[in-house]
Amino acid sequence: MTGHQARRIDAGRLPEDVLALVGTLRPGEELHIVSDGTTIATISGAAGAFHGGNSGIPAGEKVTLVATAMKLSESARTTLSAQLGPDYLVVDLHSAPETVDVLLIPPVSPQLIGSLRARFPKAKVVIAEIEDRELGVSYEGPLRRLLDAGADTYLPVGTIPQMARQLDRSLTHLNQITSATPLTIESPQDR
Repeated sequence: MTGHQARRIDAGRLPEDVLALVGTLRPGEELHIVSDGTTIATISGAAGAFHGGNSGIPAGEKVTLVATAMKLSESARTTLSAQLGPDYLVVDLHSAPETVDVLLIPPVSPQLIGSLRARFPKAKVVIAEIEDRELGVSYEGPLRRLLDAGADTYLPVGTIPQMARQLDRSLTHLNQITSATPLTIESPQDR
Protein backbone atom coordinates (compact mmCIF):
# COMPACT_ATOMS: atom_id res chain seq x y z
CA MET A 1 0.00 0.00 0.00
CA THR A 2 2.73 2.43 -0.89
CA GLY A 3 1.53 6.00 -0.64
CA HIS A 4 -1.78 5.00 0.93
CA GLN A 5 -2.74 4.98 4.55
CA ALA A 6 -4.28 1.74 5.83
CA ARG A 7 -7.96 2.09 6.57
CA ARG A 8 -9.34 0.83 9.88
CA ILE A 9 -12.56 -0.43 11.35
CA ASP A 10 -13.21 -0.95 15.03
CA ALA A 11 -13.63 -4.68 15.77
CA GLY A 12 -16.73 -3.89 17.82
CA ARG A 13 -18.52 -2.89 14.59
CA LEU A 14 -18.06 -6.35 13.03
CA PRO A 15 -20.73 -9.05 13.34
CA GLU A 16 -19.86 -11.56 16.08
CA ASP A 17 -19.45 -14.48 13.66
CA VAL A 18 -17.00 -12.49 11.51
CA LEU A 19 -15.09 -11.33 14.60
CA ALA A 20 -14.88 -14.96 15.77
CA LEU A 21 -13.38 -16.00 12.40
CA VAL A 22 -10.90 -13.13 12.46
CA GLY A 23 -9.93 -14.03 16.03
CA THR A 24 -8.89 -17.54 14.98
CA LEU A 25 -6.54 -16.39 12.21
CA ARG A 26 -2.90 -17.22 12.78
CA PRO A 27 -0.19 -14.88 11.49
CA GLY A 28 -0.04 -15.18 7.72
CA GLU A 29 -3.44 -16.88 7.44
CA GLU A 30 -6.04 -15.01 5.45
CA LEU A 31 -9.80 -14.69 5.51
CA HIS A 32 -11.16 -13.87 2.07
CA ILE A 33 -14.38 -11.92 1.84
CA VAL A 34 -16.14 -13.13 -1.30
CA SER A 35 -18.99 -11.71 -3.37
CA ASP A 36 -20.33 -13.75 -6.30
CA GLY A 37 -17.24 -16.00 -6.17
CA THR A 38 -14.79 -13.09 -6.38
CA THR A 39 -12.56 -12.00 -3.48
CA ILE A 40 -13.38 -8.39 -2.68
CA ALA A 41 -11.26 -8.10 0.47
CA THR A 42 -8.72 -10.09 2.46
CA ILE A 43 -8.12 -9.99 6.21
CA SER A 44 -4.71 -11.26 7.35
CA GLY A 45 -3.94 -12.61 10.82
CA ALA A 46 -1.61 -10.45 12.91
CA ALA A 47 1.06 -11.98 15.17
CA GLY A 48 0.35 -9.58 18.02
CA ALA A 49 -3.04 -11.22 18.53
CA PHE A 50 -1.29 -14.40 19.63
CA HIS A 51 -0.07 -12.96 22.88
CA GLY A 52 -3.51 -13.22 24.45
CA GLY A 53 -6.64 -11.85 22.80
CA ASN A 54 -9.01 -13.97 20.71
CA SER A 55 -6.41 -16.53 19.61
CA GLY A 56 -7.48 -19.41 21.80
CA ILE A 57 -4.36 -18.92 23.90
CA PRO A 58 -5.08 -17.88 27.48
CA ALA A 59 -4.43 -14.20 28.13
CA GLY A 60 -1.02 -13.53 29.61
CA GLU A 61 0.60 -16.64 28.11
CA LYS A 62 3.39 -15.90 25.66
CA VAL A 63 3.74 -17.90 22.49
CA THR A 64 7.19 -18.00 20.91
CA LEU A 65 6.80 -16.82 17.34
CA VAL A 66 9.18 -18.60 14.96
CA ALA A 67 9.60 -17.30 11.41
CA THR A 68 11.11 -19.61 8.81
CA ALA A 69 13.28 -17.99 6.19
CA MET A 70 13.30 -21.09 4.04
CA LYS A 71 10.74 -22.36 1.60
CA LEU A 72 8.62 -24.87 3.50
CA SER A 73 5.37 -26.44 2.43
CA GLU A 74 2.34 -25.88 4.64
CA SER A 75 2.71 -29.53 5.68
CA ALA A 76 6.35 -29.03 6.73
CA ARG A 77 5.52 -25.83 8.62
CA THR A 78 2.57 -27.52 10.36
CA THR A 79 4.76 -30.50 11.31
CA LEU A 80 7.43 -28.20 12.73
CA SER A 81 4.83 -26.26 14.71
CA ALA A 82 3.28 -29.49 16.05
CA GLN A 83 6.68 -30.87 17.04
CA LEU A 84 7.56 -27.67 18.89
CA GLY A 85 4.29 -27.78 20.78
CA PRO A 86 1.58 -25.32 21.81
CA ASP A 87 4.00 -22.71 23.14
CA TYR A 88 5.28 -22.05 19.61
CA LEU A 89 3.76 -20.63 16.48
CA VAL A 90 5.58 -21.11 13.16
CA VAL A 91 5.01 -18.64 10.32
CA ASP A 92 6.64 -17.84 7.01
CA LEU A 93 9.19 -15.02 6.97
CA HIS A 94 7.00 -12.99 4.60
CA SER A 95 4.08 -12.88 7.03
CA ALA A 96 6.18 -12.36 10.16
CA PRO A 97 6.10 -9.10 12.12
CA GLU A 98 9.37 -7.41 13.05
CA THR A 99 8.79 -8.53 16.66
CA VAL A 100 9.28 -12.22 15.80
CA ASP A 101 11.06 -14.14 18.58
CA VAL A 102 13.09 -16.63 16.51
CA LEU A 103 14.24 -16.51 12.92
CA LEU A 104 15.03 -19.98 11.54
CA ILE A 105 17.26 -19.73 8.48
CA PRO A 106 19.32 -22.04 6.27
CA PRO A 107 23.07 -21.42 5.88
CA VAL A 108 23.32 -18.04 4.14
CA SER A 109 25.85 -15.27 3.68
CA PRO A 110 26.89 -12.99 6.55
CA GLN A 111 25.43 -10.07 4.57
CA LEU A 112 22.00 -11.70 4.42
CA ILE A 113 22.15 -12.49 8.13
CA GLY A 114 22.91 -8.81 8.77
CA SER A 115 19.98 -7.77 6.62
CA LEU A 116 17.63 -10.18 8.40
CA ARG A 117 18.94 -9.01 11.78
CA ALA A 118 18.14 -5.41 10.80
CA ARG A 119 14.61 -6.40 9.74
CA PHE A 120 13.98 -8.52 12.86
CA PRO A 121 16.13 -6.84 15.55
CA LYS A 122 14.77 -8.77 18.55
CA ALA A 123 14.83 -12.22 16.96
CA LYS A 124 17.24 -14.96 17.92
CA VAL A 125 18.74 -16.03 14.60
CA VAL A 126 19.07 -19.82 14.36
CA ILE A 127 20.82 -21.42 11.39
CA ALA A 128 19.52 -24.90 10.58
CA GLU A 129 20.59 -27.51 8.08
CA ILE A 130 17.58 -29.70 7.35
CA GLU A 131 17.16 -32.89 5.34
CA ASP A 132 13.64 -34.33 5.52
CA ARG A 133 12.87 -36.38 2.42
CA GLU A 134 9.37 -37.25 3.67
CA LEU A 135 8.36 -33.58 3.77
CA GLY A 136 10.44 -32.61 0.72
CA VAL A 137 12.77 -30.27 2.61
CA SER A 138 16.51 -30.04 1.90
CA TYR A 139 18.68 -27.24 3.20
CA GLU A 140 22.09 -28.79 3.56
CA GLY A 141 25.05 -26.60 4.29
CA PRO A 142 28.81 -26.84 4.63
CA LEU A 143 28.78 -28.32 8.14
CA ARG A 144 26.43 -31.14 7.21
CA ARG A 145 28.57 -31.89 4.14
CA LEU A 146 31.71 -32.03 6.32
CA LEU A 147 30.05 -34.34 8.85
CA ASP A 148 28.63 -36.51 6.05
CA ALA A 149 32.14 -36.75 4.56
CA GLY A 150 33.40 -38.39 7.74
CA ALA A 151 34.15 -35.67 10.29
CA ASP A 152 33.10 -36.73 13.79
CA THR A 153 32.24 -33.33 15.23
CA TYR A 154 32.57 -29.60 14.68
CA LEU A 155 33.84 -27.17 17.31
CA PRO A 156 33.07 -23.49 16.59
CA VAL A 157 35.34 -22.17 19.31
CA GLY A 158 36.59 -18.69 20.08
CA THR A 159 39.77 -19.18 22.09
CA ILE A 160 42.34 -21.93 22.74
CA PRO A 161 41.06 -22.51 26.32
CA GLN A 162 37.48 -22.82 24.99
CA MET A 163 38.68 -25.23 22.34
CA ALA A 164 40.48 -27.35 24.93
CA ARG A 165 37.36 -27.59 27.13
CA GLN A 166 35.08 -28.30 24.21
CA LEU A 167 37.48 -30.82 22.64
CA ASP A 168 37.76 -32.69 25.93
CA ARG A 169 33.97 -32.74 26.35
CA SER A 170 33.47 -33.82 22.75
CA LEU A 171 36.01 -36.63 22.94
CA THR A 172 34.56 -37.86 26.23
CA HIS A 173 31.07 -37.69 24.71
CA LEU A 174 32.17 -39.43 21.49
CA ASN A 175 33.62 -42.30 23.51
CA GLN A 176 30.27 -42.73 25.30
CA ILE A 177 27.87 -42.65 22.35
CA THR A 178 26.95 -45.16 19.72
CA SER A 179 27.19 -44.37 16.03
CA ALA A 180 23.37 -44.11 15.85
CA THR A 181 23.34 -40.99 18.03
CA PRO A 182 23.38 -37.79 15.96
CA LEU A 183 26.27 -35.43 16.54
CA THR A 184 25.65 -31.91 17.76
CA ILE A 185 27.33 -28.68 16.92
CA GLU A 186 27.90 -26.40 19.90
CA SER A 187 28.44 -22.67 19.85
CA PRO A 188 30.80 -20.79 22.20
CA GLN A 189 27.75 -19.49 24.12
CA ASP A 190 26.81 -23.08 25.10
CA ARG A 191 29.80 -23.34 27.47
